[in-house]
Amino acid sequence: MRTQRSLFRRLLGGFLLVMLAIWLGVVGLAVYEAKVLHARHTTAENRGWARQILLNLRSVAHDPAEVARVATQIEKLRYDMLREVDYWPRPVVLQVWLHGQRMYHSEGGLPGSLALPGPDSPRLGVEWSADTERDAAAGLVVRRDAMHDTSWLLTGSGAAYYLAPLLYSLPFLLLPAWLIVRRGLQPLQAMVTAIEQRSGSDLQPLPPSGYRELAPLATSVNRLMQRLTERVERDKEFLTDAAHELKTPLSVIQANAHLLLNHRDNLARMQDADHGLRQGVARATHTVHQLLALERARHDAEAGAAQAVDLVPLLRERLAHAAPLAMQRNVELELDSPGACRLSLHRESIAALLDNLVGNAIKYSPDGGRVRVSLSAEPAPVLAIRDEGPGIAPELRAKVFERFYRIPGQTQAGSGLGLAIAQHAALRNGASVALLDGEGGRGLQVQVRFAQI
Repeated sequence: MRTQRSLFRRLLGGFLLVMLAIWLGVVGLAVYEAKVLHARHTTAENRGWARQILLNLRSVAHDPAEVARVATQIEKLRYDMLREVDYWPRPVVLQVWLHGQRMYHSEGGLPGSLALPGPDSPRLGVEWSADTERDAAAGLVVRRDAMHDTSWLLTGSGAAYYLAPLLYSLPFLLLPAWLIVRRGLQPLQAMVTAIEQRSGSDLQPLPPSGYRELAPLATSVNRLMQRLTERVERDKEFLTDAAHELKTPLSVIQANAHLLLNHRDNLARMQDADHGLRQGVARATHTVHQLLALERARHDAEAGAAQAVDLVPLLRERLAHAAPLAMQRNVELELDSPGACRLSLHRESIAALLDNLVGNAIKYSPDGGRVRVSLSAEPAPVLAIRDEGPGIAPELRAKVFERFYRIPGQTQAGSGLGLAIAQHAALRNGASVALLDGEGGRGLQVQVRFAQI
């Protein structure tokens, strides 16, 4: 099982990484400054000792042995003085020339032989500092090379020197960071607590957040609450509609079943009851199918993204599906369409739209009538279904899209859901449905106008 990550630990770790980066930057700067200061100090100290030696050698410049003795004593004095304060003296190479002849050369570990340096001689590497002092009157030249060793910065003691402040200050940095992160996440925790304390039926929106970072989260949760509320309302509406519409056919079924049970000896009554029972079952089945189709049309957009669909083969398929009903009612079906018309559609909802519109046109057409289906692809696809039935009065054309609305005096069986299903399906696919007069003012023309290709 994958371990759940912690936002608190992530933020706290971010704080620590920032502090570590700052500390590394400070340490790097300190090490650099230490090396620079150490080099400057070594150079200044080296120059001072070289001048001191030159001053002391003026009085004994005529005696080479005395020059060596005085130079050695001065270096020994320096060595003893530094050792008294527990400081390890840095390596030094001292050379003395008298009238161009080297009179003294100490053994300090400088690699190679040293020639008489000129005024433009470069330093011998980055770890050595050389200083040359001259006395032209006495013919003396003193060169002193001192090594400034900064390798201790990379040793254990040097690392401990720089790590100690971090280790000492870490608790004082970590505790405030922990408190800040914990305090900063409290509004988020408060929102979580407010949601957890709600009952399962409470879908009221969350109050607006006072924090800019939490406002998008609260808005998204509220949108989800709104969608859930609409879904619950649709489900309640569906159950109410189903109960309302199934009440009549179920009552018919119950009454006819009772007649069948109590009139077994009356063949005519039994046949009437059987016919009524079959009609009740057929009406209940049709109502259930229409209610389910209406729900699918409502939720079709939630089922997935639209796909490219060629409307012409789909039209032919649904007309073939409606052909048995047309033959039963002696109605002729015609199709006028281009070779292809590809649109971005939800196939199932468009199929439901076609089934209901074509089915209504067949059902309300007279015996021997004709239903014409045409599709024009340019500039915007328009599907037109024309029948030769009684049509719909202009003042009633808006109301027939309401669920379960039936035109007064209508004798055809139905649930009053067909046009509601068609309208929902059209809206889900970015189309519109309009009811117009048929050809020559006879019948009804239903136009479905799609978005441009």
